[in-house]
Amino acid sequence: MKYFIASDIHGSAYWCEKMLEKYKESGASRLILLGDILYHGPRNDLPRDYAPKKVIAMLNPLKNQIYAVRGNCEAEVDQMVLEFPVMADYALLSLNGHTIYATHGHLFNEDALPPISDGDALLHGHTHLLKAEKLEKDGIRFYHLNPGSTSLPKGGNPNTYAVLDGDTFTVYDFDEHVVKEITLL
Repeated sequence: MKYFIASDIHGSAYWCEKMLEKYKESGASRLILLGDILYHGPRNDLPRDYAPKKVIAMLNPLKNQIYAVRGNCEAEVDQMVLEFPVMADYALLSLNGHTIYATHGHLFNEDALPPISDGDALLHGHTHLLKAEKLEKDGIRFYHLNPGSTSLPKGGNPNTYAVLDGDTFTVYDFDEHVVKEITLL
């Protein structure tokens, strides 16, 4: 199956609309959101077309297609307006035969590992820096995956999203250029 992965929309109606266009074009069966959906946060500038109510209206009709985790900018009020669960700190997913620990990244990340095993994947956003690499820490070899940021990229990166298609995790910019790719074995 194919999964579409995005993080750090931060209330940008402009980038949410672009993301949903790419999601529909991709043919993915699920949309995985890695947190920071509605609020821009006090450390970030306002993203382009900051309009959380528009983002709510775009995402709620897709509630049965979305897996989401809580970002550091999510609050209980966000859950009151979103019709899909957004308050879990992580989701343990079995996708295409791979065990994937999906989280936002502010609690669990490559420096603060969750309970993962050899060959598992750690999938998170938060840093706004895209990653697709294999790492080893404390004797555990794992995949470190980050789709980057849909609306507020950092580190000179473009606005990005990712697709997990079979064993391949690919990060794309919104012009559909492959920015980073890795095969999960």
